[in-house]
Amino acid sequence: MPRRPDQDPKLTLEPRSFYILFAVSIVVAIGNTGLMAVLPAIARETRIADWMISAVFGLSALLWAIMSPIWARVSDRRGRKPLIILGLAGFAVSMLLCACVVTLGLYHLIPPLAVFLLFLVCRALFGLIGSSSNPATQAYLAERTSRADRTQQMAALAGAFGLGTVVGPFLAPLLIVPFVTLAGPMFAFALLAGGMLLVVRRMLPEEWTPPVKARAYPKAVGKPAWRKARGRGILIWRFISGLFRLPLRPFLIYGFLVACCQTAQGYTLGFMIIDKLKVEPTAALGPTAVAMGAGALSGLLAQWGLIRVFQMGPRALLRWGVGLAALGNVVTVFAPDYMTMVAGFAISSLGYGFARPGFTAGASLTVKMSEQARAAGAIAAVNGLNVILAPLFVALYGLMHAAPFALNAVICSALLIYAFKNAILRDAGETPPDDEETAQALMGRRDEGGG
Repeated sequence: MPRRPDQDPKLTLEPRSFYILFAVSIVVAIGNTGLMAVLPAIARETRIADWMISAVFGLSALLWAIMSPIWARVSDRRGRKPLIILGLAGFAVSMLLCACVVTLGLYHLIPPLAVFLLFLVCRALFGLIGSSSNPATQAYLAERTSRADRTQQMAALAGAFGLGTVVGPFLAPLLIVPFVTLAGPMFAFALLAGGMLLVVRRMLPEEWTPPVKARAYPKAVGKPAWRKARGRGILIWRFISGLFRLPLRPFLIYGFLVACCQTAQGYTLGFMIIDKLKVEPTAALGPTAVAMGAGALSGLLAQWGLIRVFQMGPRALLRWGVGLAALGNVVTVFAPDYMTMVAGFAISSLGYGFARPGFTAGASLTVKMSEQARAAGAIAAVNGLNVILAPLFVALYGLMHAAPFALNAVICSALLIYAFKNAILRDAGETPPDDEETAQALMGRRDEGGG
């Protein structure tokens, strides 16, 4: 009989389980970054304004930020595995519907405004339902790893997103096939997510799930429907607002601003390449893939190589991350040609490759084991919320091409000072919570769920 995590003092994560979580992260990253690689071309070919195509991701990000903490709470009651499956299903359905809408738009069977509105709704399904997999995956890993191993494991899992960002942009142009053309990658990514869903359902073990102490919702007996809905709304609001009263608030501020800077670069890169090379949108797909691949490889170098070689903890990652990101953005601002721009993007991506696992692991190490799902939900929320600002970054790029990158350099420089001055960030991962308290939080939850 397999051991439950609360019966294993070493909290070891089975290699097969890690590989499955790793594959889930890769699939989602391939789909999202592959879509980002073809979005500028889709916008220009369907005659949609640049800011509109980024607004599609903005609404999805808003729903992601709202729903991630809620799904984290649900995973406390229903388990991590069902929420991972639900997220993959939401991703696959959303991608399939988006592909159908884009196909109609490319053939001009519906007007650009209709393409925008339908694309907006279909992509919103990803933020609404697909957001369930991220906090569940992170909580699954955190519950099954020791404090000593958690930073390395989370950096390796973050590297899955980095690998996906390498594969996605290079794979997307190869999936542009006759008839569906630019929508081809989205059809393929939907099939890939569906296959991954079957793998998770059949092969990912989950023999233990910590129940929560309190009821998730008020009792329904004897209460009108409107009072039940109001009670649920109050509990959800209290749960979300409570996240920011946890000790990880400084990490959430840091993570949100870092994610904003990375979003500003990611969503303007394709447009900048089209304008700098002065080519047709479809002709820029190759150079865009090369640039995004260079950035992704830099992130992988950080997460799979340098972090492990130098045994970097959260404190070092938080500082080096924003320092390198600021440098990379400065290089991009003054880039005279395409290759210099790619070099700047790679340097900043190296910094983000340090910063993202730094704030994720630091936040996880700051809270007790019983609060891991809440922390995962908050982290997923700030990782998604920043994309709401994507239309503003694209609009800022339209006013002045170097403006988003100059703003990034200022923000990252300020975050470097913040990482040195803030007490919690300065001591990130250095002062663990009481081990006995953590053990009791793990062991004491077994009887509360009736099993």
